[in-house]
Amino acid sequence: MAGMYVPPKFHLSDDEAWGVVADVGAATLVRATAHGLESAFAPVIVSDDRLALYSHLAKANPWWRDVESGAEVLALFMAASAYVSPLNYPSRDENPDVVPTWNYTLVQVRGKVHVREEMEWKLHQVRELTHQFEVGHEPEWLVDDMDPGFRSSQLKAIVGLEIEVVAIEGKAKLSQNRPEIDRDNVQAAFSRGTLAQQVVAERMRATPHHDS
Repeated sequence: MAGMYVPPKFHLSDDEAWGVVADVGAATLVRATAHGLESAFAPVIVSDDRLALYSHLAKANPWWRDVESGAEVLALFMAASAYVSPLNYPSRDENPDVVPTWNYTLVQVRGKVHVREEMEWKLHQVRELTHQFEVGHEPEWLVDDMDPGFRSSQLKAIVGLEIEVVAIEGKAKLSQNRPEIDRDNVQAAFSRGTLAQQVVAERMRATPHHDS
């Protein structure tokens, strides 16, 4: 299976890519069906050995219904995304041959999906998922604090997904290929911009610059 197009200067190491997965916390899951491509959006947790992703969907969501065990799936984690205008490039005064582009940070996990319907598996998954995202909340909301009957009804309404990780690829296209004056200006402009632009600016601050 072919991966993403990732020029070397935009490449993220596996550790960096897994860091993006942890930051984002939820993925667009894409699979091929007899009717074409289908997607679903769901929060995920990563196994300690990074060999699996665990998630769940509402049973009412048709995405999982005809999944064959081991079917290929893509999990896409978008951490930052914003349009870059050539007007943000001071270097155009000397070299006007510039074009618009897009800055973003994206991780793609390729894997094999398995549907899990066992109640104990689903209970463990939602416990771990909730604990991961409740960190920092005081008090922490706990699955085990739910009324047992209500909890059971909610578990019956979801289906678990276990994705065996085949490969992970990460790309951070954050103006590393532009002259430093351009990159600094994009970052400064984005820092004052929309929420999406501010997220990109934060990623740019954390990414080394490589002038072409």
